[in-house]
Amino acid sequence: MTKLTINRRRFLGTAAVGAATLASPAYLRRANAAGGEVNIWTYNDFVPEAFKKQFEADTGIKVNIRLVDDQGKQFNLLAAEAPNPTVDIMTVAGHRFLQFIDSDLLAPLDTGRLSNWANINPTFSESDWSTINGNKWGAPILSGMEVLSYNTDLVSPEEARSWDVLFSEKYKGQTAYIIQDMMSIVMLKMGYDGNMVAYLDDPEKAAAIVEEAKAFLIEKKPLVRKYYDSGAEVQQMFINQDIALGHSWNGPAAALINDGFPLAMTIPKEGSYGFVYTYNIANNAPNADNAYTFLDAILASPEIGASMTKASGFISTYKDASQYLTDLEKKSTSFSDDELENLQFFRAEANEMKYGLVDPAVEAIKAA
Repeated sequence: MTKLTINRRRFLGTAAVGAATLASPAYLRRANAAGGEVNIWTYNDFVPEAFKKQFEADTGIKVNIRLVDDQGKQFNLLAAEAPNPTVDIMTVAGHRFLQFIDSDLLAPLDTGRLSNWANINPTFSESDWSTINGNKWGAPILSGMEVLSYNTDLVSPEEARSWDVLFSEKYKGQTAYIIQDMMSIVMLKMGYDGNMVAYLDDPEKAAAIVEEAKAFLIEKKPLVRKYYDSGAEVQQMFINQDIALGHSWNGPAAALINDGFPLAMTIPKEGSYGFVYTYNIANNAPNADNAYTFLDAILASPEIGASMTKASGFISTYKDASQYLTDLEKKSTSFSDDELENLQFFRAEANEMKYGLVDPAVEAIKAA
């Protein structure tokens, strides 16, 4: 197979240019110069560079960003620092809230300190998963989903209608997926509840289902090229033509599509899961006031939401953000009604049981 010689930086350049052209937000010029710093753990491209520079210039608050690529790693790092974290704001997916809350790692969000809270679409800000024990725990910023991404020069739309293509002999050595996420999808593909909420009262059945999914992935292990961890990693594999198709988040796939790479993504007929990324304030955050100043600022404008979508490829939770996207950007962040009918959202109620079973299964698959 002939590899492309185009560098990944070229493909991701368009998103960076889009972020750099973000207009100077007027709300920042009204902010008092607070000074100090705010420490943020987040994913690549979740804080637009133009916004960061303007925020620092207009508030005097230095923004320190530490990139994360995995919810579990972020939890372990925060737990190791408790009760005196070095971080102020984290980026936690809504379905992982309970794990962080039960370990006293998050502070309840005081939405009364966020004058721009109403700029979030209530589909996200007021949904059932966003309120736990009567409190809000995060500001929804971006929405994503687990998709099947494929190189349109190598894989047909018909083939991509089912997750089965990911485990076919035809594409042996040309596939990749995040193995922990794939466990949920495999369970769904087998006709089970990948959230495991249905088995809260039947832990033996839950264990048997995880064992079945584990056995399937071990059997199919000779077909996969790589188990990967980050969005940037799967982007690079597509660009290098190391893989023809793979499971991915929609954000990294959309970024490649917007930059002209021959990629498409779909929600296969067996279904998949969606998730929402939120900004959260750490319990005992060292710079809590600055954290609220940052959150209120980044929620101030649909243009900021659009710039986050342009950079990350994930769907903005901000009202009217789509007005600031090109037709191609809108296309890369939307799905057909038929596909969306197959989408469920990750839920947290059974997470303790689920990940208590799934995490050892993942390690066993890797070691097999």
